[in-house]
Amino acid sequence: MSEEKTDEEPEAEENPQTGEATAEETPTVKKDEEGQEVAAELLLPIDDLLSAGIHIGTRVKTKNMRQFIYRVRPDGLFVLDVKKTDDRIRFASKFITRFEPSKVVAVSSRLYGRTPVQKFCEITGCRAILGRFLPGLFSNPAHSAHIEASLVIVTDPNADSQAVEEAAAVGIPVIALCDTDNDFVGADLVIPINNKGRRALATVYWLLARQVLRERGELPADGTLPASIDDFETKLVEGLRETES
Repeated sequence: MSEEKTDEEPEAEENPQTGEATAEETPTVKKDEEGQEVAAELLLPIDDLLSAGIHIGTRVKTKNMRQFIYRVRPDGLFVLDVKKTDDRIRFASKFITRFEPSKVVAVSSRLYGRTPVQKFCEITGCRAILGRFLPGLFSNPAHSAHIEASLVIVTDPNADSQAVEEAAAVGIPVIALCDTDNDFVGADLVIPINNKGRRALATVYWLLARQVLRERGELPADGTLPASIDDFETKLVEGLRETES
């Protein structure tokens, strides 16, 4: 059952900072034995993550997403916990490697998610479904384009609800990129993320692709991708052409 949405502030909100996000806005700092503050290790430098806006949520939060929200800004936008996003990307990458790449399907009906999904699939060997999800692709074996998936990744469980519902109906696990206004219905693993921003989506799918290859042993532990985050980002010109077509 869906949790009710609310725009109330997090109960434990104590951070008094205002204005634009900085590294101090997210709990990615811990103290060593002497009480000195040291940065927690992340998959990307904190400044890169913040500049990509992966932590910027909406003005709505669900009860499901409350556990991933760190603070609320003066303008009413909820801020996601970047460390928890980082942890979930690592865990999701390990989970993805359990499956045959051709049986892993990444879905994005949202325009800004299509290039990231396509690049992720090109690099990892997974299968992409871009644009409108045709009913029956997972649930109807008689469908002319039926797909036998073992794992489904959705860019937005709201926009990709048809894929989530069908996957859940036939027992396919779902990894969902969830913003502060998303519910968990049908999702087995959630990655808290700004799933509406071009740069944020490009960054997360780039990190997922890199981490999957590292987990497979196709990249060393400190290796990186030949493609850049820019290559994963949907360009405005591309978006305009798709909208007009």
